[in-house]
Amino acid sequence: MSKIKISAVAYTNTKAFIYGLQHSEIINKIDLSLDIPSDCAAKVISGQVDIGLMPVAAIPLVPNANIVADYCIGSDGAVNSVFIFSNVPVEEIKTLRLDSHSRTSNNLAKVLLKFYWNKEVEFTTDANAKTDAIVLIGDRTFGKKDDFAFAYDMGQEWKNFTGLPFMYAAWVSNKEISQEFKAEFNAALKLGLNHRQEVLKDLPPVENFDLEDYLYRKLQFEVTADRKKAMKLFLEYIEHLEKEPV
Repeated sequence: MSKIKISAVAYTNTKAFIYGLQHSEIINKIDLSLDIPSDCAAKVISGQVDIGLMPVAAIPLVPNANIVADYCIGSDGAVNSVFIFSNVPVEEIKTLRLDSHSRTSNNLAKVLLKFYWNKEVEFTTDANAKTDAIVLIGDRTFGKKDDFAFAYDMGQEWKNFTGLPFMYAAWVSNKEISQEFKAEFNAALKLGLNHRQEVLKDLPPVENFDLEDYLYRKLQFEVTADRKKAMKLFLEYIEHLEKEPV
């Protein structure tokens, strides 16, 4: 039987999932690659892999998209790794540099600025551009909050805006996946979450950042009804943005 190709994100927030996959029998049935979120999304969209831990903003671009797991990367309020870092208060942001790693976080920043803070902002992807603020996600944000005058945790700001939790990434397939495989896949992901202490032991310490708090309290991993509702609302906001005249 041919192996199921899976792309996962190589960030600390997915280490427990990767641990579970690598310590279950399912590892013999899959080809696992570790990527940044944008590459993970591209691989699922193009069909290079069958399943990916995809930024939710890219799900509408996947042919025959199906969420195939009961687990995701989410938060209910602050997540401590998805930020708008700024030199000025949000009311004064005029220019913002987007993060090349994630479509979801960039779109979340755009949605919050437009619909929550009622700001018209100029966006750039130029890594050398000098801007008032930047979007930064993942491990590159660890311990960086004090480096900026203002740090807006987008998980918290979304909660303030909508009252809902958020789902940053979900396990999405571009083809029909058997119930048997899905059950085994879910069991492996759950195994990993149950072994977060082992995962923590293998992580190098990060100055000015509490990894245990991050893995156990900031991150939430269940696909809940409220998280699905939040995803639907978020995708509707993105659609509104895309329909606006340039």
